[in-house]
Amino acid sequence: SFIGEESVAAGEGSILTDNPTWIIDPIDGTTNFVHRFPFVAVSIGFVVNKKIEFGVVYSCIEDKMYTARKGKGAFCNGQKLQVSGQEDITKSLLVTELGSNRDPETIKIILSNMERLLSIPIHG
Repeated sequence: SFIGEESVAAGEGSILTDNPTWIIDPIDGTTNFVHRFPFVAVSIGFVVNKKIEFGVVYSCIEDKMYTARKGKGAFCNGQKLQVSGQEDITKSLLVTELGSNRDPETIKIILSNMERLLSIPIHG
């Protein structure tokens, strides 16, 4: 099976089944792309039985290829990635994205989540 982000965004229905499925977003960061903000990627995932098996993200502007395979780790341009090991959230930097859905109920949920995050004494 095949699920394309652009067709789903255009309103076409899509159901994830247990079948092997490619999930592709050819312009991940469409809003960034439209506004010439340089964080755009091509994202491809492969799912079997509704579980991700591997993914590839190519950050076009940075010329970085991120890959990950279930049980095998994640890599950037072939170099293994790992988490920082920081366990104290007050010494952490949190990054979030608000999304593009402007439905009032969705906005209320997003702002509530943001309020909880901003209440944590984090670095930024």
